[in-house]
This record gives sequence, C-alpha cells and structure tokens, in this order.
Amino acid sequence: MTEKDTNANEVKPTGLKDEWAIRPCSVYKDEYDDCTSFKARFHQYFIHGENTDCSQWQTDYKNCVKYQDSNGNDVAAGEAVIRSEEERRLKRFHGHYGNTVWQKRKSPPEDWAAPLPEWMAKKNENSYLQLKQMELEGRAEPTETKSYCMIM
Repeated sequence: MTEKDTNANEVKPTGLKDEWAIRPCSVYKDEYDDCTSFKARFHQYFIHGENTDCSQWQTDYKNCVKYQDSNGNDVAAGEAVIRSEEERRLKRFHGHYGNTVWQKRKSPPEDWAAPLPEWMAKKNENSYLQLKQMELEGRAEPTETKSYCMIM
C-alpha cells in the first residue's frame, strides 16, 4: 500500500463552520416520530387548532444520514442541517430577542458579590446551607450523616 492510498482512506475535515450544531441522526428521527404520533397530533390540534408540519424533521434526518454516510464529504447536506438548526434556534429565541421591555446587561452589577444584608444573614445563620458552607470553608467539622431509609 502506497502513501497515496493511505491518505485516501483518511477522513478529511470538512471545515463546516457550525458542524457542532448537527445532532446525532437518531435525534432527528425520534423528533419526527414524536411529531407524527397520535398523542402529538392531538396536542397540536388542541393547542394550535391544526396539525403542525413535521416534514422538516424528516428532511433533517435524511440530510443527516447523507452527511454521516459520506463521512462529512457531502457538504451540501451538512450545511442544510446546520441552516435548519439555525432557523429552529432563531424561532425558539424570537421572544427573547424581540423583548424590548427589559434592558439587557453587558456585564454583571458592580456589587454582585457583596455580602448579604444583615437581616438575611441572621435568617440564614443556623440553616442547613450555612452549615454546609462552613464545612466547605473548613470553619466547621463535617457532620456524619446516617441514613435510616429502608426500602421494603
């Protein structure tokens, strides 16, 4: 076997920009099967008044299988799945991006790590979480916890 033959068998990186967004193909198949199930169709009709279009899940499954079977060489199928995932993500975040009521932060508030107010510190003084925090910081001895739970 020559060096040229050895290199021909190697999988070449495709260089798809968002290849990480492609899910395992079984996920697309499961989503399609779930979308077309009787229970899902009943839910869709109850909520939306009509059945939703599930064909995109099937298309994504077929493109994913093509992309996987070609070992990443079918770039068009991979890009189609990535575009579909991007559209799905944008649709999901439409409400978030369209929200103009709240001002989005660029960084956390300056006093985000400030000590708790005195009344809150007093309230948490003998709590379980305070005890565990003291154990983690080494200011208290770890308590031995025994479980008396029995399953019959």
